[in-house]
Amino acid sequence: MTAGQRRRCFGLLRSAGDVWACVLEVNAWRRRRQDAPLAGYQQLYRELSGPGPGTFGELDSTGARSVLRRFSDAWFAAAKARQDGDLSVRFPRRRRALMPVRWYHGTFTLQGRRVRLPTARGTSPLWVRLARAVPYPVEQVRSVTLLCEGGRLFLDVSAEVPVATYPAGEGPDPDRVAGVDVGIIHPYAVAGPAGEGLLVSGRAIRAEHRMHLADSKARRRAVARRAPKPGQRGSRRWRQHRRRARLVEGRHRRRVRQAQHEAAATVVSWAVRRRVGVLHVGDPRGVLDIAAGRRHNLRLRQWQIGRLLQILTDKATLAGITVRLVDERGTSSNCPVCHRRVPKPRGRSLSCPHCQFSGHRDLVAAASIATRSPGGGPTTPAAVALPEVVTHRRAGRHLPGAGRSRRDPRRPAMTARGSVGPRRSAPPPGGESLAPTARIHNGASETR
Repeated sequence: MTAGQRRRCFGLLRSAGDVWACVLEVNAWRRRRQDAPLAGYQQLYRELSGPGPGTFGELDSTGARSVLRRFSDAWFAAAKARQDGDLSVRFPRRRRALMPVRWYHGTFTLQGRRVRLPTARGTSPLWVRLARAVPYPVEQVRSVTLLCEGGRLFLDVSAEVPVATYPAGEGPDPDRVAGVDVGIIHPYAVAGPAGEGLLVSGRAIRAEHRMHLADSKARRRAVARRAPKPGQRGSRRWRQHRRRARLVEGRHRRRVRQAQHEAAATVVSWAVRRRVGVLHVGDPRGVLDIAAGRRHNLRLRQWQIGRLLQILTDKATLAGITVRLVDERGTSSNCPVCHRRVPKPRGRSLSCPHCQFSGHRDLVAAASIATRSPGGGPTTPAAVALPEVVTHRRAGRHLPGAGRSRRDPRRPAMTARGSVGPRRSAPPPGGESLAPTARIHNGASETR
């Protein structure tokens, strides 16, 4: 886009941030007066429609209403969570400079790769060109959302996509159930009904998180001397530094998100080929409430359990497969044969010291999850069908260095152990070493 289009798009996002800040300020006044907060969408719309058009720059009423809808949904979601007993959830009270703006069907115009975004009355029309064509027919597009991520502008397109249809006898069978175990090393481990299993490796995603953290630390150490003082935060150098950091963070998030979508698509396509109609997915979100130390808490936060579950649910629903969340407690630590507790292994192989059972830890957990019923506790029956044929796939083939490596796609190839170092000439015939002369300190005397 041109510089003028970019400036106007950011102006719309800043105006949406002003609407958000206005709502927060109004509720702050009412809270000081001990009045009831304005949380309903109709109440907020009546309060902000009084000033009239042009109050928030080029932002039209449809875009402003989308911000009000976002605030109302966030407020009621927080109230519902606190009512259920989760007091850690807070109401939306944080100001944001840029807020996403959504326009619904009938308010925008889509012509090929050009989109006309609505603006306030009396302003010139705003046409933007997309980087690539929309992969949906125009009649299926329901909304577009303008947002900024990592200093870059994006237009999120939402469309109504029908559920996949299959010929008679080739669609998902509700009687065929597969268990899915969600993890870090393997984002998805699936145990199918016919003795087949699937392992999706996420080592490339884990390496991306680890290397991004190392790069961020190295970048902060490099600019520590040149960073402006607290009184110079508005300098051009500081803005350039923050812009570069936002670009790197946005690129890292897009890489991880793409790898997560690839992993979920692999699971769904594998299930469709085997006519799996129901996926029992273990819900591991209970581990998020356990304080496990600084390092492990970081791993859990980078795991993004909720996003993995949501992506898998969306893709499975689109393919006509039902997803049910079940309790996964004890599936990775109990033997499926004798049902006794097994010590946690160091690797991925689970070995029972009581009945000498051995198998892949994640596949054993997936097979146990497949036998559990939604809403119930750990009720694994005596018979657990373990996979005999396992398919291995990798997620994140687009990540840097993710060629044919197995463990760490960003680790350089090890052609030889250790470092060769600089070449030195051969020692003289007398056998004298070429190493520097050592100094031995013994009290006040010194010998060479």
